[in-house]
Parts: sequence; C-alpha cells; structure tokens
Amino acid sequence: MAGRVRVVDLSIEIKEGSGVMGAEIQRVGHKESIPQMLSGFPGVAPEDLPDGLGWAHDILTLSTHSGTHMDAPWHYHPTSEGKKSKTIDEMPLEWAYGDGVVLDMRHKKAGEVISVADLQEALKKIGYRLKPLDIVLIMTGTDRFWDTPKYVTEYAGVGREATIWLIDQGVKLVGTDAPGWDRPFMYQAKEFRETHDRSLIWEGHYAGIEREYFQMEKLANLDQLPPSGFKVFCFPIKILKASAAWVRPVAIIEE
Repeated sequence: MAGRVRVVDLSIEIKEGSGVMGAEIQRVGHKESIPQMLSGFPGVAPEDLPDGLGWAHDILTLSTHSGTHMDAPWHYHPTSEGKKSKTIDEMPLEWAYGDGVVLDMRHKKAGEVISVADLQEALKKIGYRLKPLDIVLIMTGTDRFWDTPKYVTEYAGVGREATIWLIDQGVKLVGTDAPGWDRPFMYQAKEFRETHDRSLIWEGHYAGIEREYFQMEKLANLDQLPPSGFKVFCFPIKILKASAAWVRPVAIIEE
C-alpha cells in the first residue's frame, strides 16, 4: 500500500500593491466581458449565455520579481563564471526539482549576515550532508510578517562567502522565505557609509558573478517542512530573456 503524501504550498500570493511586492490587477467580470465574448461568437446574444453571463479574466501589470519568484543569473549581472548569464527561460529544468533541505536561521537577527559557519552548524544540527542539486531553503521566519511593514526590514540575509560555499557543494538552486536573498538594503547601505567597503553591496546576489546559481525569494511555510527527506518542485514561468519569473513551489512529503 502506498504511503500518504502531504503537499505544502511554499508560496505567497500575488496581490494588488505597489512595486515588487504587488501588482496592478484589472478585474474583468462575467458581465463586463459579454461584449468581448460575443464578438467572437457572431449571432450569439447575451440571453444565449448561461444566466446571461460571459467569462471572467484578469489583466495584470507587475514585476517578474513580484510575489514568490525565481531569480536567474541575468538578474545579478550580465556575466556569470565568465560567460553570458542565463535568463530564466534558460534554466535547466532538472535543477527545478529535487531533494529539499531546510536550514533554520530564525535565530539570526534582522540585518545580520548568514555565514558559512552558520550554514555548517545548521547542517550539523540536522545531521545532513549536502549533495549536488539539493535545493537549499533558508528559513528566516520572515513570512510571518507578510503584508506588514516589518516584512521588508526584519530578516537576515545570506552573504557572499556562504552563497559561494553552497554552490561549491553542487547546489544550483536556493531559496529564502525573506523578500530577498541578501539582508535588507538599509543595513548594507549603513555599513557601506561607515566603511566604504564596496564588497558589502548586494553581496549574496553578486556572488552569482563568480558562481552560477538560481534563487527563489518570498517563500512561505518552511516551518511546515522537516529539515530534509522531502522533494521540492518549483518550475518557473517561461518568460523569454527575463531576469526572473513567478513560481509556485511546493514540497512533497511522503508520510
């Protein structure tokens, strides 16, 4: 007898809002669509439709970085590993599903950098050794602030060295439940003003210049997953030559 399978949605919704957090959504209802629908059905009158109603549809204006999405290397820089960076439509699909690993970083304070030592300690705690094409998910707990002002300020981010270390283990796809892989811009900017160290700027993303990798941002519900022993499926929408695309990642857990 086959075991029971649990499916966990790892995404937040795309909703109306400004900037990369939301979208402009034009709702076309069942009544408003009647003229458009009838134009495609010559000779049909409104009373010929069920309850005199047509179809509903929606028109969205939004960034490819709105909602739960996947960044391609092209987002970080025009080149990666000395070659032209891949756009989202060029992602090898075998990288978009595989064994998932959750690394708990909820103890890290807002604005802190997640280091190689942090990753290694988290892996030691769960007794897991990374292998090529594992999908590593960083749990900061930020999704609990979704749709509040704290969502964009209260999280830790992965640093350059930690990002490179993950890729050097054979990882090609990572994700975070924070709105960005890096820590919030305001912390990076503050330290740059104090030190003038340019390596602090967007360091996790810019690691993609040296190592090719894809990343998911604005994940959710990582606290509903075991540390390992589950599959992740997260195929991005195929948008030609885009820097990112929306994704509906799910975790499959056999129980």
